[in-house]
Amino acid sequence: MPQNRDYSDSSSETQAIAYKERLNDWAIARLLPNMQRVIVARFRSRSDAEGHMQLLRQLIPDACFVVVFDCQRDEAVI
Repeated sequence: MPQNRDYSDSSSETQAIAYKERLNDWAIARLLPNMQRVIVARFRSRSDAEGHMQLLRQLIPDACFVVVFDCQRDEAVI
């Protein structure tokens, strides 16, 4: 049976992206002066994030890193 390869279901692509974004809730943030921070990497589990943070601390000993749970990444409340 031939398949229609020209048809793309954009709603399923959007749902897949949204689901993929929700998987990476743990993040490593580098703390900067003046209460600023930069997200260095995102992970699916806290243990993965902590393991990567240990490596970063060995590679960049002068920097300050922290593991954070980023649950409201897209829903910032002002």
